[in-house]
Amino acid sequence: MILKALEMLAGWRLFRRVRPPERALDIIRWWESRRIPYNLIVAVVGIASGLIMLMTELATEHVTGEALDATRSPLFEIFAVIIFAMMANICFTGGWILELLSRRLWGTRAEAFGEIAFTWGTLGSIFLTLVPAALTVVAGTYRILGTVLKN
Repeated sequence: MILKALEMLAGWRLFRRVRPPERALDIIRWWESRRIPYNLIVAVVGIASGLIMLMTELATEHVTGEALDATRSPLFEIFAVIIFAMMANICFTGGWILELLSRRLWGTRAEAFGEIAFTWGTLGSIFLTLVPAALTVVAGTYRILGTVLKN
């Protein structure tokens, strides 16, 4: 299934180059022309992750009578989102820096590095963005099962 998804992504124009870059500036331009779509992808996944977390927290509170995490502050969540977005963009910038370095070290043998790094980096960002939702679902399920089995 993951291989199928990768094959599908590799076919999208966003994840491939039309022509090989001739200069370092071409590499930077290719990456930077993808920054906004990358951020939109991660933002949409982040919103979905947040909604999953919210629904899980509401369901857990409804069943158990207590909040999943009563100590968390909305300010913490806003701060966490800002830090995550900054780190994602720092890592994105690392993509074209690593591509420049790989081309310096391996020349034309590094031809597909940018497309591969961008594809895997985007998938990694999606995965990391979904981790908090997955952990919340696991914690909520554990709490609900504990309450149901206790009664």
